[in-house]
This record gives sequence, structure tokens and C-alpha cells, in this order.
Amino acid sequence: MKKSRLGLLVAICLLGGALAACGNQQPKSDRNTIVVGASAIPHAAILKHVQPELKKEGVNLQIKVFNDYVLPNKALASGELDANYYQHKPFLKKANKNNGYNLVSAGSIHLEPLGLYSKQVKKLSDVKSGAKVLVSSSQPDWGRVLTILKDGGLITLKSGVNAENATFKDIASNPKHLKFEYTFEPKLMPELLKNDEGTLVAINSNYAVQAGLNPEKNTVALEKQSSPFANIVVTNQKDRNNPAIKKLVKALKSKSTQAWIKHQWHGAVLPVK
Repeated sequence: MKKSRLGLLVAICLLGGALAACGNQQPKSDRNTIVVGASAIPHAAILKHVQPELKKEGVNLQIKVFNDYVLPNKALASGELDANYYQHKPFLKKANKNNGYNLVSAGSIHLEPLGLYSKQVKKLSDVKSGAKVLVSSSQPDWGRVLTILKDGGLITLKSGVNAENATFKDIASNPKHLKFEYTFEPKLMPELLKNDEGTLVAINSNYAVQAGLNPEKNTVALEKQSSPFANIVVTNQKDRNNPAIKKLVKALKSKSTQAWIKHQWHGAVLPVK
């Protein structure tokens, strides 16, 4: 009787191996399926490009598109996502600090050079005194804008200030008395440019491309490729060694994917090594 019961228990465990009571593991199909949150362009497009490659590796990649910069980290921290792909390290650092998240970078993939656009001037030297500069409310991007203006000779920053973390309070000199407004949602910046509401409008490349703008051709000034603001794949600390996440990053950083990115966006999106 004992042997028959033992045999029955073993059979149940073999048939229902996915059950926690018989091994405390998820089904293989679940372990190999990852849900990744991303901005529509270029992130979701890049993810879609590597889906077939990942499928060959046994990874089922599901993509969830977001249209803002807050919800993807919230969804990842709550377990709704396995990873997200839309932000840079300074943005992640601030999100972790402000919200108590324990999110980490799994790898740097590409840079979307932030650009200054205008309907009023062709180059930074044409900017007149008292010009209005419109910037989004995304504070991690402020240093990027200030760096472009500093390199263009329009402002200087206080001594010892790290441009990566700079805010508008860190401006040391502003000889043209530029007026900064920085209360807008990032996705609204192309509309502000369209309505000609400022002399210079700072727009992230993903929103610029969605609005039909070409960062290489349409900007007054463009962020340098050496910028530290590369976009990263982010996951929870406990999942940083997830084999499926590692395969995702490997596929995104492959030479074929890098070449595809360069061809697809003509410099508006730049792969990083």
C-alpha cells in the first residue's frame, strides 16, 4: 500500500511538475516568456526586430508599449513586466531614489541624441537676447540640454558642477538672458515646436521621430554621441541573471542589430558598444 501511494505521488509530480508542491518551479514556457515594456519608437520597433532571433533561442518576447516615462518603471517594480527598455541611467537612478524601486541596468543598447529644434533660427549663434528655451519636465534631461547650450557658447555652468546632474540653478552665466521653461510633458514637445512657442525646443529623439522630424537634419544643435545618456534594458535586481534577459541584451547588442539600427534611423538612433 505504501509503495503504491508513493508511486502515485511520483506520477502526480511528474505529470504536474509545474506545480509548486512538486518542485517549486514555474513551467518552462513561463520561464522562457518575458514581457518587456517600451516606448513605441524606437524601442518597441527594435524589440520587434529581435523577436525572431530570440524565438530561435527559445525565448518568447512579448512587447508592451507605453506612451509615458513613469508607468514602465512602476509596472516593472510591481511585477507586471520582466524588463523595460526606454530610459537612461540618470533617469533610472532618480526613479529608484524617488520611488524606492530596486531596478538595475541589464545593458546599454543605444543613444537617442537629444536635440534643440527651432522654427526661428538655423544655428545657436543666431539666438537673440531674451529667447525662450522650452525643455520638458524630465529633470534627468536638463543636464543634456545645458551641455548642448554650454558647448554652443550660450551659457556657462558653475565650477565643479557635473553637467550630467546639472539643473537650471547651476547656470553661472547667461549673457543672452535666455528664458527657460521646463514644465512640459516630454511627449508634448513636438507640438510646442509645431506651434512655434519657443525659440529653442528640446525634444527627445523618440518623440521627434514619431513627429516626423529627422534629428540629423532638423536640429539646430544635437547631443554628441559621447553622451553618457545611453538607453538601457532595465530589470529588477532579483532578475538581473535571468537567462532570457541576458539573451535579450545579447540580441540587442549583436552586430546585425546594430547595423539595422544605424540603417533604420539614419543617425537619429545610435547603437552603443
